[in-house]
Amino acid sequence: MLSSVLPISLRWLHKPKVAAGVTWGVPWNKGELTRSGLDSFCLAAPELEKPLPLQSRPAAYWPDGSIKWSTHTAVCLDGDIPHYVLERSSAAAGAVDACTTLSVQETEDTYIVDTGVIRCTVNKSGAGLIRSIVRSRGDAGLAMERPEGAQICSGGELVCIREQRDTVSGVLTVREERFTGRTSSAILEQDGPLRAVLKLEGRHRSVAGQREWIPYTLRLYFHAGLESIRLVHTFHYDGNPHQDYIKGLGIAFTVPMRGPHYNRHVRLAGDSGLFSESPKSLHTRRTKGKYRDWFTDQTEGRTVSFDPDEDAYFLGLLDDSATWDSFKLVQDSSEHYLIRKRTGEGCVWIKAAEGRRAGGLGYVGSPDGGLAIGIKDFWRKSPSGLEACGTAGDAAVFTAWFWSPDTEAMDLRHYDTKTHVESSYEGAAELRATPYGIANTNELTLWCTSQTPGTELLLRMQEEASSPALLVCEPAYYHDTRAFGFWSLPDRSTPVKAYLEERLDGIIAFYQEEVEQRKWYGFWDYGDFMHSYDPVRHVWNYDLGGCAWQNAELVPNMWLWVTFLRTGRADVFRMAEAMTRHTSEVDVYHFGEYAGLGSRHNVVHWGCGCKEARIAMAGLHRYYYYLTGDERIGEIMDGVKDADYSTVTLDPMRAYFPKDEFPTHVRVGPDWAAFSSNWMTRWERFEDTFYRDKILTGIDCLKSANLRLLSGPTYGYDPKTGILTGMGDDNWGRHLAISMGGPQVWFELAAMLEDPEWEEMLAEFGVFYNLPQEEKDARSSGLITGKLRFEHPVLSVAIAAYGAYYHSDSATAERCWTILLDNPFGRINLQEEAERATYVAELNEIDWINTNEASQWSLNTIISLELIGASVPEKAGQARELEIRK
Repeated sequence: MLSSVLPISLRWLHKPKVAAGVTWGVPWNKGELTRSGLDSFCLAAPELEKPLPLQSRPAAYWPDGSIKWSTHTAVCLDGDIPHYVLERSSAAAGAVDACTTLSVQETEDTYIVDTGVIRCTVNKSGAGLIRSIVRSRGDAGLAMERPEGAQICSGGELVCIREQRDTVSGVLTVREERFTGRTSSAILEQDGPLRAVLKLEGRHRSVAGQREWIPYTLRLYFHAGLESIRLVHTFHYDGNPHQDYIKGLGIAFTVPMRGPHYNRHVRLAGDSGLFSESPKSLHTRRTKGKYRDWFTDQTEGRTVSFDPDEDAYFLGLLDDSATWDSFKLVQDSSEHYLIRKRTGEGCVWIKAAEGRRAGGLGYVGSPDGGLAIGIKDFWRKSPSGLEACGTAGDAAVFTAWFWSPDTEAMDLRHYDTKTHVESSYEGAAELRATPYGIANTNELTLWCTSQTPGTELLLRMQEEASSPALLVCEPAYYHDTRAFGFWSLPDRSTPVKAYLEERLDGIIAFYQEEVEQRKWYGFWDYGDFMHSYDPVRHVWNYDLGGCAWQNAELVPNMWLWVTFLRTGRADVFRMAEAMTRHTSEVDVYHFGEYAGLGSRHNVVHWGCGCKEARIAMAGLHRYYYYLTGDERIGEIMDGVKDADYSTVTLDPMRAYFPKDEFPTHVRVGPDWAAFSSNWMTRWERFEDTFYRDKILTGIDCLKSANLRLLSGPTYGYDPKTGILTGMGDDNWGRHLAISMGGPQVWFELAAMLEDPEWEEMLAEFGVFYNLPQEEKDARSSGLITGKLRFEHPVLSVAIAAYGAYYHSDSATAERCWTILLDNPFGRINLQEEAERATYVAELNEIDWINTNEASQWSLNTIISLELIGASVPEKAGQARELEIRK
């Protein structure tokens, strides 16, 4: 059966700008791919003399043991090949040439990774991160036997600066304390033959004392034949936000400096070009003639040689000229950076350049080579920085700052000392506004070069760090394998379908513009959208409790991901990626009292007293994991598998159901739906039947309820047994059960369980939701009363469309399309209807906008086009009639 789907077409989402290792995921239909089949794959293209070898592994399994998702790694030296195909080859298993493989050697206290171009020694424990990096002589991408070259890095460490503030008698005192990382464990997660992954975990320890804080995880990625190392850095906050302010956070590398000062080079990427200088510039007031040409050579990174006799006068001028020891670039906001330099301690930093959005790449080196660092989302996650100190000495310290110490310290306090439930829709009377246990992940790439790269190469490195190379399947393939459940491919074959596609595109375009014009950037904010709008001030409700940041409310993550899957658009992928990084780290508690839960929407991301499983659920993040193989996201998803236990400490229904015989209370959605998402992901990734059985236990409980899925929706719950105990059939509204990702999780779960009764229960719920009240009364024998139990019909359309599809129910399908076309998002193209308004500056505005409905309308329309697309009105006039009907 495998041969029927091969070859699989692949294309670049982002082409490699330099030689790069590329990892991506491929979905499979049930039964198509067995475990043994993974070794037979290679990457082919007409432009290649022979296929590229792959390092492949399973990422998820179907219940029958066949592979559901696979993850593949290749080393691509040529970014000009536009398309590849994944195919089988009888020689693939042995196709990894010995000269292109990497090796990992473990000693008592280190791992030594040799890519054939660089040899990196990493400490397994204690202080210091990287002990050394040595580069062989020769060009990147050629893993030939070569004489050992220069040491490029003689040490690397994680750095953190703590700021403590104390007020005594009205006087504020500020004290800074330096911490460095100390690794407590090192794990070799992958060991080749094409990619090796090292995972280091530890905490930062005070240089002056014994305090340890700020846990970290750092992954280092190595690829055969490459001079680069990718690093993914995660830190967790475990301090007291009223005392422990992070002043600086980064990674510092020691770079040996050799040769005369004028042959050492510093490069910092600006808006579009490079700041290119040396500790000893050849620029003097008497530089002319051949020295002017040599000055040009120096600026372009070429080595300059002098004759001691012939050039004695000019060398004397250089001895008299200033020696610049330190350089730094600080991106203090998304709209401004500053480059400064100084000659040494005790001297002023002078401004060298200023701009808007720096590229996030720097380089420090000398004639034998150097180190380039590129930080992903550099200006988007400001305040960030790059700093090189000691370039005139024997070794420079080159620091990549995730949070630059040249800006205000990180302040993680709440915005108020009390909560505002009624006036601001903050979700609970308890404050619980703590950052303890949240995290933030940042990515960077190192290049260990044999000489100073030219401007063109450095700019390509910058592009690669900013938008790492990624291969993806075609949208039609994702669709054919039903990856992530039901969703439609774009279809403009009828006027109304074209009309709907325009509106879907318009909503995406509107939010892309909003990110930019509202500057939804910053270390803790980038990736998130805001919740709802204030048309009087012409601003989103940034200061109104439960209406400020979205925090995954009504699953915009899923909307963005299915939009990418159906379109293949790189710009949408980047939006979804940024939201996934943000919501999986910042909005979620990774340890502590609320582990496995997340914070509901608020002025600050961790501010709301409602801590809920739905915000942290694996279903929001598994798109990114399966498409990219990202180990950090995999770690996060596995970390929430037992999130249901945290609800015992913090009952999500505590305001409505006092303590009773049940350990806690949960709603079938969003709570149990989130649990089932976590358990399904654990089951498919690790074939862990314990978590499959918890799903089956819950489903059996729902099957036995009076009205099955329509009952409740609040239940008594025991996480030890997974048993849901009914508490009545009319105890809460149903809209939350199906607006927080529940249907999307359950549709995919149905494909794994192959349980007709579960599928019929989903269909029953969908058909029931929008029935007239008299029909609801008849079907439920009057057990469910009041239309407030079924609010916001637009939220129900995905599961209602499933009901219409399952039962071939034309009346329910018509209701779905009426709901979607009657909705403002169905009536209006946002790009066409936006009006000019003035806030602090002129901007485009939709004064009724809210992300809840934008997300749900878009997601449900995409699903409905797949399930009941045949029921869409065929003529534009019919669509218009539905559009204006009220």
